Amino acid sequence: MKTLQTLFINELSDIYDAEHRLCKALPKMARAATNEELKDAFNEHLTETEDQVTKLQEVFKCFDVKPRTKTCKATVGLLEEADEMAAEFKDSPCLNAALIAAAQKVEHYEIATYTTLIEWANLLDNAEAAELLGEILEQEQTASSTLREIAEDSCNAEAEGDESADDDAPAKAKPSPMASAGRNAARAR
Repeated sequence: MKTLQTLFINELSDIYDAEHRLCKALPKMARAATNEELKDAFNEHLTETEDQVTKLQEVFKCFDVKPRTKTCKATVGLLEEADEMAAEFKDSPCLNAALIAAAQKVEHYEIATYTTLIEWANLLDNAEAAELLGEILEQEQTASSTLREIAEDSCNAEAEGDESADDDAPAKAKPSPMASAGRNAARAR
């Protein structure tokens, strides 16, 4: 009979596979990045991800189940997309922004998964598992915030070409989304 615990272990095996895959992908992403802060963020998250693998092994033990992986098709696809983006934008000022976009997709998948697993661990009355998963969720949320900050602070502007602009030149005014929408509506008339 299929139970919530069966579903929990199934999804735990899925994210366990995802974290293993990320341990292999993050060093490649760090090598591809040209922004030092982004390289450091990828390397720091690699250390956290390795720790997360250990924590997931502990979660399996909380349910008296031997750790096992189940191919995480979502992560496989997201990492393939990351490789494609890195190759496509390799010599472009957009490379770091592309790497961040790819990494953010993975982080959001992980956040959704860990949020669900925590809920299920609580329903299964396993506070220790929920606590371990909560620690991982917090790390994933921090990683996502760090990536967003790096994108906002430098990589997105670099992709747009602002970084090469003269520091003494006035900042380029960006139209507001509402102004753009108004122009688009006026053109449609």
